Amino acid sequence: MDAREERGLQIAENGHITKTPVGWKVPSQSGNGSYIVNVGEKPFCTCPDFEKRGQPCKHIHAVEFFQQREDRPDGTTVITKAVRITYAQDWPVYNAAQTHEAERFAELLHDLCQGIDQPAQCRRGRPSHPMSDVVFAATSKVYSTVSGRRAVRDLDEWLQKGYLSRKPSYNSIFDYLENPSLTPLLKGLIEESAQPLSAVETDFAVDSSGFATSTYARWFDHKYGKERTRQNWVKTHIMVGVKTHIVTAVEATPFESADALQLPGLVNQTAKTFGINEVSADKAYSTRKNLRAVQAQGGVAFIPFKSYSKGSQGSKPFDGLWNRLWHFYAFNRECFLEHYHKRSNVETAFSMMKAKFGASVRAKTPTAQVNEVLCKVLAHNICCLVTSVYELGIEPTFWKDEAHATPPVVALDARPWN
Repeated sequence: MDAREERGLQIAENGHITKTPVGWKVPSQSGNGSYIVNVGEKPFCTCPDFEKRGQPCKHIHAVEFFQQREDRPDGTTVITKAVRITYAQDWPVYNAAQTHEAERFAELLHDLCQGIDQPAQCRRGRPSHPMSDVVFAATSKVYSTVSGRRAVRDLDEWLQKGYLSRKPSYNSIFDYLENPSLTPLLKGLIEESAQPLSAVETDFAVDSSGFATSTYARWFDHKYGKERTRQNWVKTHIMVGVKTHIVTAVEATPFESADALQLPGLVNQTAKTFGINEVSADKAYSTRKNLRAVQAQGGVAFIPFKSYSKGSQGSKPFDGLWNRLWHFYAFNRECFLEHYHKRSNVETAFSMMKAKFGASVRAKTPTAQVNEVLCKVLAHNICCLVTSVYELGIEPTFWKDEAHATPPVVALDARPWN
């Protein structure tokens, strides 16, 4: 089964293919419209891929999977609709995890924040808020999905339970999110929050996505003689475990950053806590350096090769790895896809974050926007841990390695903190 057949099977399993007077109506996998497909001796599809290649596309394969044709000796044809594969849900466990998520979220987040070192006071005036309180409040705000002014009301409950030593105001939370040294701290907390699942996850997937901001870039287009506007995004690269969707490493940038360059750092950071068996990624990550980075950590990279890639490129020492994986991809495609399909789990992780915590950020400055996205990732990891508590029976414990410390946070300059 090649890549187009695999995608066609995914479309067929969705069950939204319908018969029309002019042919089969197949929805676009991107969600933008649909295409008309005719199957038989001369298959036809209105999609650009078929128009360009003249060969069966994923939409044609989808219809073929959707209807299993059985031609009988008597000349009759029986058409059977394909059955969509479903998986049983352990509803009692799921219900328990969802109904107790908020309280367990606060408990686990508080335990995680206890490993944060408080920076020394470097200015006169009112003492700064403990960084553990700031991170707890900022992540709780993201989890609540409401504005900062509304979110501070929920902090009263956590203050009474001892999860906060002081209640920060919404202005304090906003100001601390603008601290650049908070970024490595949040990354460290994300990696530590994934540590309890190190015995569960061995296969990982990598991808990137954007979180919309409220800021726009404007420029004058001299070619067309008018001003153009483009919304800015926070580009976020993550590596996730394919079983629990826990984020093991993250890199967020307030600008467009190349995907391929981020993979070695994500792999190396994940390898500090997890044993890596497989790493799945799309063609954007298909480089020799990335294949070598995964191999250096004891894993195998399942990354499709681009159409122009060849099996014998260059004479560098690690080209043997490139050749082996290229031949495996070219001549054992079905076996390759059995591993590569795990990549969809990273898309699931992004969908979980955006559906639960929003696909955009409220912050105005680039640094605060990055930190807000990292808070979303941290909140996602805590939710994954809560689910694992009920589904896998684990009890998360953080900061087992006493030598491990959170990155230092530089105290902010003098401001009228509340």
